[in-house]
Amino acid sequence: MLGSGIIKGMVETARNFVGSYIDENRLVTVEYPEERLPLKEASRNFPFLVYDGDDAAKGLRCVACQICEKECPPQCIYIIKDTAKKPDYIGKMQLQPKVFDIDLSVCMSCQICVEVCPFEAIKMDTEYELSTSDRFEGLLLHKEDLWKSNQYYHKIHPTEAAEVDARLAEEKAKAEAKAKADAEAKAKAAAEARAKAAVPVPAPTPSPTPQPVKTA
Repeated sequence: MLGSGIIKGMVETARNFVGSYIDENRLVTVEYPEERLPLKEASRNFPFLVYDGDDAAKGLRCVACQICEKECPPQCIYIIKDTAKKPDYIGKMQLQPKVFDIDLSVCMSCQICVEVCPFEAIKMDTEYELSTSDRFEGLLLHKEDLWKSNQYYHKIHPTEAAEVDARLAEEKAKAEAKAKADAEAKAKAAAEARAKAAVPVPAPTPSPTPQPVKTA
């Protein structure tokens, strides 16, 4: 029958229209931006920098190793390493990036920077409302624009963040155990050296003087 496809389409549209008043699953549109669909945990957009503690400047995990800059395919990451070490949020002296920029107009969200980072310092964000009329400076994010707390990371990627924290805690425990074992070994060696030095060395016994042989 001529036009049967059009009639079937209109019937399906009418069924969805009437059914939308009864079943919410038939609602095919979302009243954005007032209404928003929840993002999937595996969703990703552009990278951000993770920091621990309350002070972003001190708690930044990035140590400016520049691996992500070298491995980035579109070369959208620009890093300048600070010349002096500074205390982090727990007081440990470490290097930090003086400049860390990402050009979002070039970034292709490939996540390679996340995969190559040995310090779990860079992760993928889920924020997507980044439109701007300035296609140059408006899409060039600096270190202060990129850093976000570990709590934020747990909020957007809870499963992944929990695994990262557990791995970092395990590595920290191993490092502390190794440092403790090394310190104990050094202390034991020093104690043995001191004990050895304190043992008096006996003086050598003088050899008897040969007596002259008397002849008759």
